Amino acid sequence: MSLLRMLENIYVVRHGYRSNWVVDPQTGTYSTTVKSPTGIASDPALASYGVQQAVQLGEHLLQVQPPVDLIYSSPFYRCLQTLSPFTDALADRQAKIDLSALETDAPTHGRKVRVNVEPGLGEFYGLARFDHPSPASIEVLNQHFPRLHAEKSPIVVPSKNGESITQLHDRVAYCLSELIKRADADPSGPKTLLICTHAASMIAIGRALTGRMPEDETEEDFRCFTCSFSKFTRRQPGKGVEVDGDWGQEASWDPLEPDEVPDIGWRGGKGVGGGWECEINGDCSFLQGGEERGWNFEMERQRIAKLEQEETEALTKTNGKYATLENKQGVDSQDIDLHDIVTNAAQSLPLRHFSGDEAFLHNPNTFNDKKNNTTNSDLLKANYSPAPVRDGGRDEKL
Repeated sequence: MSLLRMLENIYVVRHGYRSNWVVDPQTGTYSTTVKSPTGIASDPALASYGVQQAVQLGEHLLQVQPPVDLIYSSPFYRCLQTLSPFTDALADRQAKIDLSALETDAPTHGRKVRVNVEPGLGEFYGLARFDHPSPASIEVLNQHFPRLHAEKSPIVVPSKNGESITQLHDRVAYCLSELIKRADADPSGPKTLLICTHAASMIAIGRALTGRMPEDETEEDFRCFTCSFSKFTRRQPGKGVEVDGDWGQEASWDPLEPDEVPDIGWRGGKGVGGGWECEINGDCSFLQGGEERGWNFEMERQRIAKLEQEETEALTKTNGKYATLENKQGVDSQDIDLHDIVTNAAQSLPLRHFSGDEAFLHNPNTFNDKKNNTTNSDLLKANYSPAPVRDGGRDEKL
């Protein structure tokens, strides 16, 4: 079966440096010291420094060739805010083109600037015993960003209880496959797609497009610094690994069984949509601060190991207290419920959320670029001429 391939390029960017939150690993309660514009603790806005990164990214996207025709984004506020300088400037440019065409009676060929919101491009949360927060509704997001569009039925929605790393990759691959199909069938013929997402999802996107899944999933392959830029080009017939027919996809995601995401057979070098090659991997040359706040799955492994160690230490400490109590008061150790010990000990272990998005393992509440000896407030005083940024001009106290 011959396949019509309209889409040729995919650009992938990560959101800018954001405000932070914490989550209690036992109750699943999220909290933050900086109020989220959407009222969801795990849906923070960009920090002041992230706003400046977004402006610089927007300037780069306005110049990149071929130009962006189609935009998709994670539904989280930080991603939509990262895109705002670019989409605002793009809309202004398009308005001038349309006005000029009206004055000369020339036909207008520009398309309306629109950001398509897709949950399948959203954040990666590790597996948990509780429900992770969902992003804000399109109605709430439209109050902050005027150019959003969401289909009535999303391509795929991540599990509320989080995902394993394997599940994340399959979710992203399935979502990309459907996005590419839509773009290929779009009568306006888009050639270049822009996606704004999160660190873990950005890595998974690179692997799903190329079909190259390393044996060690923590291997550093696709880079994802804050506001970094990657470019993928579609494989031409006769190059790379060719897949016949519908690229091996048969099953569809069923909202009635949301945790079951089809494995569409993208591994082994096949990739989704016929396969893609990575031409630019996490470029930050256009950012004043360069490469910052990188992330990889090894950090997720370390996070889990650290939590397990803390729980073990808490259990050991609590066991010691019970042993002392037994010696002093004659309490029978067999009467002690170990489950209660673990639960009570773990409740005192607040866990900072690193999964997929937190950019570093040290204190994220302060920022100091030692390389350039600049701080957040120094960067705010820099002489920028930014495109308009909606809800992003505040100097949040992290």
